[in-house]
Amino acid sequence: MFDPGPPSGEFVMPAVFEQPAALEDQTAIVRPYALTGGRTRANYALELETLISAKDYAATGGFPEVAAEQIECVSIMEECRTPRSVAEIVAALRVPLGVARVLISDAADAGLVTVHKTVTGNDGAEAHLVLMERVLSGLRRL
Repeated sequence: MFDPGPPSGEFVMPAVFEQPAALEDQTAIVRPYALTGGRTRANYALELETLISAKDYAATGGFPEVAAEQIECVSIMEECRTPRSVAEIVAALRVPLGVARVLISDAADAGLVTVHKTVTGNDGAEAHLVLMERVLSGLRRL
């Protein structure tokens, strides 16, 4: 370890820098975009609120075998045993949003997860308005 020596105001550089043991035990860090092979675009329009669910593999005895390059899909499938939003998956995987979108898209392409439709823009706006009016009238009755 570094010994500062007497408080003379001079900085003395240690002869040998000792790396803390905790740093030596860490595994190699993989860049997030290496997980996607450098791809940045998903095949699905995945908003933060889009729900993802794993297919029901309980009847078949568990999750199917996945290829070595799809190992991240296992984490997504385990996370999505109950429907989860893309935002929740991003937090669980601890990867950037763009990376998670590509990985989720890969899992959906492989048929491992289901991407549920998200209403965006003006699609279904009338249905949303009717629902909001019903909620508002229900709140007024309280």
